[in-house]
Parts: sequence; structure tokens; C-alpha cells
Amino acid sequence: MDADRIRQRADEIRRRIHQLGGVGVQLVAVTKSWGAEAMINAFQAGCDGLGENYAQELIQKIAFVEPSQRLPVHFIGQIQSNKVKSLIDLVDVWQSVDRASIVDEIIKRSATRTNAQFASIMLQVNTTGEPSKAGCDPNDIPRLLARARTGGLLVSGLMTIGPTSGDVALTRRAFGLLNDLANDLGLLERSMGMSGDFEIAVEQGATLVRVGTALFGHRPSRLTPDEIK
Repeated sequence: MDADRIRQRADEIRRRIHQLGGVGVQLVAVTKSWGAEAMINAFQAGCDGLGENYAQELIQKIAFVEPSQRLPVHFIGQIQSNKVKSLIDLVDVWQSVDRASIVDEIIKRSATRTNAQFASIMLQVNTTGEPSKAGCDPNDIPRLLARARTGGLLVSGLMTIGPTSGDVALTRRAFGLLNDLANDLGLLERSMGMSGDFEIAVEQGATLVRVGTALFGHRPSRLTPDEIK
């Protein structure tokens, strides 16, 4: 893994975001399926966070990263209730919260968090209507938001994934819907846009983009034990 190339790619992504009028847009490096080296390179490239999908992989990799070089960890994969306990001290932002059972589990486990920084959550919205997409119906968000806040959770914003087809008009519509919903609810953060569509996301009001391939290249399928480092 070429650290200089990753730094150059990160600079180019930030330049494109700036050209599109994005101000203060966070760049979260999606390091899932990459080893701990990618986490360190993301830190050195000035990224704002790490995006991880797999509980066990995250636990194994983060052990090889010095605390002084750790970026905030965003859990962006589907959350399983039985994994929250093992991740409660590692995850700083739970981005893919989409049902009441997960809200309740994070509330329960947050009381045991020893990390001094309080974690926040983002509610994942299915803005495309695709049955295969995670996220709750937009109409259910106010109820889920109220439940999280009643339990003492800090809800920083909303998160979505663009349409599988990559259709530009559908992508713009999906991201615009998330932006409007966040505005209606008074939420500041909008996590939307990945390597293939982050520019559309920025145009539609993204405050955080999740980029992996554009930083690190095409990722391996899954890490082997020898590749964790």
C-alpha cells in the first residue's frame, strides 16, 4: 500500500469537494477489508474518520493501531444486536442505525462505555425504496429519532446509500430526500455518497462522504488473518 498515493488521492477528493461548494465536508475512509495499515495511512492522509463494516475484523485490526494514530471509527455496516457490546468502546459513530432494537441495545451498552468521548448515532434511511437496501422508511424516522433521544443518545444526523443502478437522476433524488428530511428534523449531519457518487452527494448537501475505492483502490474480498496488520 502506497501511503503517498493515498495522500494524493485524499487531496484530490477534497479538491473536488471544494470545487462543488462543499464546506467542512468530512472524508471518512472506508477501510473495511483492508488491514490496519490502511487505517494508519488514512490518518496520515488527513482523513476525518474510518468506515468499518465487520465487528470481528475491526476488533482485530484496531489493536495494531497506536491510540495516537486512531481516527474516529464509524460503523457503517449492518448492525447486529449481539455485536454492540463488543464494539461499544471502539465505535465513535454508529452510522447505520435503522430499527428500534438497535437503538435500545446501544442505549443499554452505552452505560458501560469506558471511552471518554461519548458516541453518537446516525439513523439510516432507505431513500431509494429498494427492498434490498437497509434503512428504515422515511416516515418512520421521527419515531426512531424520538426513541433514541429519550434514551439519552446523541443523534448527529441521517445516513443513506444511493441507488444500486447508479442512475444519476435517481441518485440525486435519493440524496435530496435525505437532505430535506434532515432539514425538517433539525439534524446537522448528512452521511451520503461513496466513491462513485460522492460528487452528487456534495451537490445535494452531504456533510460526510464515505470513500474507499477512490482512496485505496479495489478492495480484497475479506481479510485473511495474515493480512490484518
